Amino acid sequence: MSRDWLYWSLVAGLWVVWRLYWIASARDVKVTVRQESVASRASHIAPLVVGVLLIALPTGRTTLLAERILPRSLASYWIGVAVIILGLSFAVWARRHIGNNWSGTVTVKTDHVLVRTGPYGWVRHPIYTGLLTAILGTAIARGDLSGLLGVILCAIAFVIKLRIEERWMREVFGEAYDRYRKDVPALIPLSPW
Repeated sequence: MSRDWLYWSLVAGLWVVWRLYWIASARDVKVTVRQESVASRASHIAPLVVGVLLIALPTGRTTLLAERILPRSLASYWIGVAVIILGLSFAVWARRHIGNNWSGTVTVKTDHVLVRTGPYGWVRHPIYTGLLTAILGTAIARGDLSGLLGVILCAIAFVIKLRIEERWMREVFGEAYDRYRKDVPALIPLSPW
């Protein structure tokens, strides 16, 4: 059993545990009254899937995608693992905090509530922030060009999705959402964006 296999087993294990929690917590949500179209969903799922595949799949040692951008070291690996844990923990906190208003797709729920507390007081889309942080951590642990390209594609996917979501939230909450947008950044705490 190689050391690389052990290292990647930990990274994969973190993502599997997160995914199992995500599936289990998706059961108790409010009824959806409006849901995005298949084309809308495809606009952000397609780059997300390609980005995740770039990060998750091996590239082979001789391809351009395997080109190292970070040193192959235990320090890079463990920094990446720490960033994964931080990101997934933030996403779980946000998921727990939003409660039954949550949905994996862009939706409007029955009695939809504009949540502005907890992680939603730091960023408007803390689940995306947490997942992008964990994806970045995975790319750091990986350390190659494929990981960097995967992060970029995943970020593009989340920005597309949040723009759709923001348009819907402005329709539902009007001025209250405009104030929220003014007060709280979208993805990066303490930033203008």
